[in-house]
Amino acid sequence: MTDRKSSVTLQSKLTVVSSVSIGPGKTHPLSALDHSMGLHTLHFVYYYKNIAAGTFHLNPLRRSLSEALSLYPPVTGRLTRRPDDGNWQVKCNDAGVRVLQAKVAATLDEWLRSADWSQERDLTVWEDMPEDPYIWSPFRIQINDFEGGGVAIGLSCTHLFADLTSAALLFKSWTDSHCGEAIAIKPSFYPSGLHRPAVPNTDTNSTSYYTTKSQAKPPSVKMATVTFRFSSSRIKQCLSSEVHQSCPNATPFDLLAALFWTRVASLKAHAPGHDHTQTLSICMDSRKLGHGKNPTHGYFGNALHFSLLSLDADELENAGLGHVAGLVHRHVSGLREEEVQSLMDWLESRKGKSGEYAPPFRMYGPELTCIDMEHMVSGSTFEKGEKPVHVACHVGNVEGEGLILVMPSPEEGLGRTVMVTLPEQQMAKLCEDQAIRHLEPTMLVSGRC
Repeated sequence: MTDRKSSVTLQSKLTVVSSVSIGPGKTHPLSALDHSMGLHTLHFVYYYKNIAAGTFHLNPLRRSLSEALSLYPPVTGRLTRRPDDGNWQVKCNDAGVRVLQAKVAATLDEWLRSADWSQERDLTVWEDMPEDPYIWSPFRIQINDFEGGGVAIGLSCTHLFADLTSAALLFKSWTDSHCGEAIAIKPSFYPSGLHRPAVPNTDTNSTSYYTTKSQAKPPSVKMATVTFRFSSSRIKQCLSSEVHQSCPNATPFDLLAALFWTRVASLKAHAPGHDHTQTLSICMDSRKLGHGKNPTHGYFGNALHFSLLSLDADELENAGLGHVAGLVHRHVSGLREEEVQSLMDWLESRKGKSGEYAPPFRMYGPELTCIDMEHMVSGSTFEKGEKPVHVACHVGNVEGEGLILVMPSPEEGLGRTVMVTLPEQQMAKLCEDQAIRHLEPTMLVSGRC
């Protein structure tokens, strides 16, 4: 907890282990990409209006979590260094997941209406990894009871272990188990979609970008986060009237990435020393490549790919929304498996003499970064018909120009939730931007400017 007074009070802490014990000696090595994400953390919050957690020690939620964890041996394990090269591995010793229970001095409706982004972090209490993490739980769950009913369930983990898709699928496995349903997507812990070439390739646009990214030292500034929810009807209308004439296949992600990129760029256009080339780093789930039309298969780990889209500042400022959305769409659809694989080869090429991986660096930045999470399972439900009323996602230790995360809203159809993290001074102006307000977003928790 921070020094400021919080309305979230921790009540208890326990450890939940798998319902099936793990045999001795099992380990899980972390990949080169896992190692590169080590500076970041992930934090999900799922809000449910009509669920009462009660005393978690005796609650069915605990039993179903234990059952789901039986499919995820690394999640209940602990980090250790491999003796031969010093790289991270998980000792699958069934040490368990830390679960905290807390009370919130507010109703759920009051919280969603008036809490800010820093308060939301209290729903996912996190302890940074210590120097010796042998007894440290890499995954943490916090059950938060609101006054008058309603629950927020926070899930946090180190990015070393998993990416956004993996964390969301872990949560979905828990809800499937709780409802007595078959686990929709069972986890796999070894990537199978990308095929290693006979000769490593480290001479691509991707490796040039990652080399620059690994050397960047963005200034540290105070950041703020705002959550925008766009209705399905307004997204559909905007695609039809402003985008599909230029790019018939544009998705809600293409539209929202273009919208926020152009609006953030306009905030910097008249700043002293601004660059005449505007860039957007687009983060995609590389599971989409090599797996047909199934973007949510169960590989558990990091499978993200960052690529750079650049545009002349004047063109970005004067082009219509449809034109920029089309550029985003063509960039995303043009990503090929060989670009993703070249990153793996580049990461492997940075190993030291004894085989140790290079130190991690900030993947989210220094350019403005936009994450495509349109495939995310956001309707995870613990009771039939009781979908979350809101799902929030935060990436820890973001620096540089900021972060835009686009994911489905609980509403059916084209509705999207966009969580934007920017330097604090820019955020206040973005909240008043008329192009964004034209789409009539609802601003939920984290939405005060």
